[in-house]
This record gives sequence, structure tokens and C-alpha cells, in this order.
Amino acid sequence: MTPNQPALFVPHGAPTFALRPGAAGAAIATLARGLPQPRAIIIVSAHWDTAVPTVGFSERPETIHDFWGFPEALYTLRYPATGCREAAREVVTAIRAVGLAVEEDAGRGLDHGAWVPLRLMFPDADVPVIPLSIQSHGGPLAAYRLGQALAPLAARGFLVIASGSITHSLRDYQLAVRNGGQTPAYVREFADWMAAHLAAGDITALLDYRRQAPGALQAHPSDEHLLPLYVALGAASDKALVRRIHAGIDDYVIAMDAYAFSPR
Repeated sequence: MTPNQPALFVPHGAPTFALRPGAAGAAIATLARGLPQPRAIIIVSAHWDTAVPTVGFSERPETIHDFWGFPEALYTLRYPATGCREAAREVVTAIRAVGLAVEEDAGRGLDHGAWVPLRLMFPDADVPVIPLSIQSHGGPLAAYRLGQALAPLAARGFLVIASGSITHSLRDYQLAVRNGGQTPAYVREFADWMAAHLAAGDITALLDYRRQAPGALQAHPSDEHLLPLYVALGAASDKALVRRIHAGIDDYVIAMDAYAFSPR
């Protein structure tokens, strides 16, 4: 019998996270080693954004280097993932079962929001990977509902890994670099507000974070990097045990928090 899988939210940081994983990389690698072997991984990246939920069906998803101006070593990295059409079909069926529109993409590869954490967590690339897109126009509620559609798959051995960032402001990163590398106060305040409300199971406040959380609009001028968190939250069972696996800040303004949502 395949054990139930948790749903995970992990950071993918800047692309250089692949070269310098640090404490956050060690934390998510340790987390992965403690999991039961998944049947397949559903990877939800902030960097695949479509009008409707879209499932990748590629049998050999390519490693996409969707960034520019970084060290040459990054462009030589590959993640030799395999797909699984049967598993991808189950994901499509689960999404359609709750009344959501869903599309298929036969050629979608893995952007850096997907392959960077996967390379750290499953370095042997021995678990089939199914990419799934977010819909930034729908906000947190649409992401949460998409996650809820995936919840039944956890009992069938599917591991949902949602990859994004608890804070994400490129403008503030550039300002921090110019101003001596200080971390703005809102970075920790916002991350801790999210942690407290996740621990309390306060879904209502979390869905309304842009109005309620301190520094929300600074932390996320646009919220595509936070939406994967809501997919993971929705994919967890009701009253899931919330574990903050890691809390830290990279590159001055990127909160690298990681979470596991597990059945009690």
C-alpha cells in the first residue's frame, strides 16, 4: 500500500541557489530523504503561469535555463527527469473532477523554479515528474482550489512540491545591493506573519494576505511567487500538521522558508 504523501512548499531562490544551496538547500534535501518513495512528483513552479491549469505530459522534460546574466556554470546544469503519461492523466482527471478547466502540454520542460529544488531534493532523478502551472490572474483562492483538486492524489502516492518564495521583490533586491546589503524589516515581519497564520490554520486571513499581512505589497509587488504556497496548502488534508522546515533569508530580501503539510 502506498503511504500518504505530504504537500510541500519549498523555495527556489535566485538561480544561483543551484550552485550555493546553503542551509535552505540542506533543509529541503533532508526533508526529501525522510519521505516515503513517491509514485510521482507534481511540481508547481511560480515560473509556469497560464490562463488555465495546464499539466505537462513530456516523457523527458527538458531542463529550461529561463534566466540571463548568471554564472556560466549554471547553464551547464541539467536535471534528467522522466515524465509519466499515466500519472499526468490522473492529475488531469483529478482537476477536471472538481469542475476546473484543464489543458495538456506535451512539450513542457522544467523551468528553474522546478529543476533547482528537484535537483537538490531528488538528485538521482528516480521519480517521475509532472509539471503543473499556476494561474496568477486568479490569486490565492484559485491556487488554493487547484491544490484542493490534488488532495486525493496524495493517498495514491503523488507528492506535491510547490516552489516559490515567501518574499520576492527584485526592486528591493537591487536597492539592497546598492545600499550596503541591509534586509528591510518587512521581510522577516511578513514571513513570520505567514508562519503564525499557517500554524493557526487561519485560511481566511491567509487568502486575504494582501490586505492583512504586514508589508504584503512590498513582499510581493505581484504574487505569482507566493501562489504555489496556496497550492500546497490546498493539497494538504483538512487540519494538516504544518511544519516550518526552514526559515532564513538569502540575497538580502528573499525569505527562504520551507513548509511541509502532513496528515495528522
